[in-house]
Amino acid sequence: MITPADLARMIADAADEHARNAFAPDNLLYTSQSSREHDDALLDPDAPTPAIMPQRRAKDGPSTFASLDAQELPVVREYSAGGLVFDDRGQVAIIARHSRSGHWEWCLPKGHIEKGETPQQTAVREVHEETGILGEVVESIATIDYWFTGTNQRVHKLVHHFVLRRISGELTVEGDPDHEAEDALWVRFDDLDNVLSYPNERKIAWLYARKLNRQT
Repeated sequence: MITPADLARMIADAADEHARNAFAPDNLLYTSQSSREHDDALLDPDAPTPAIMPQRRAKDGPSTFASLDAQELPVVREYSAGGLVFDDRGQVAIIARHSRSGHWEWCLPKGHIEKGETPQQTAVREVHEETGILGEVVESIATIDYWFTGTNQRVHKLVHHFVLRRISGELTVEGDPDHEAEDALWVRFDDLDNVLSYPNERKIAWLYARKLNRQT
């Protein structure tokens, strides 16, 4: 059941969703920092699985430009962390949700860095909450760095992405306190480029694949 608080959060995060869809690859940084993409809706039992999802969109770049008025808005910064959690078969855990516009999305688990946490600690906690998998951080991949404009502020968002190794746990979204993840699934790492809904997250998978290829 969607509560008034859920609805308010969905409306407030609409700008966040637009920013993710308009992400440009040139904004990737090789550092470590973070975002939470929120959208709540009821789970559709007939929702498609990754195997029958459409391929990536032809248009991954921005189609509009921010108003010059946005330059006068106050700037705030938000930080999140998450990433790729692998099982012993080389599969990666991803989560599913509906966007505010009703689209079914497959995403990497991630969330806001809480006070007193390091990005690594946040990645472990968020992965566990959204997928049920307890992991340990193996290495850093990259930080996504982008801007979006809300109704009364401009937000500079940084999302740290890490590689995690599964220690224990089974896939479930029942432990997500915000009920943002509607489903969780193991997918082959090589399939992420065709499964993940957002260009910035496909870029993270590509960066890690390139790193692995250099090591072989």
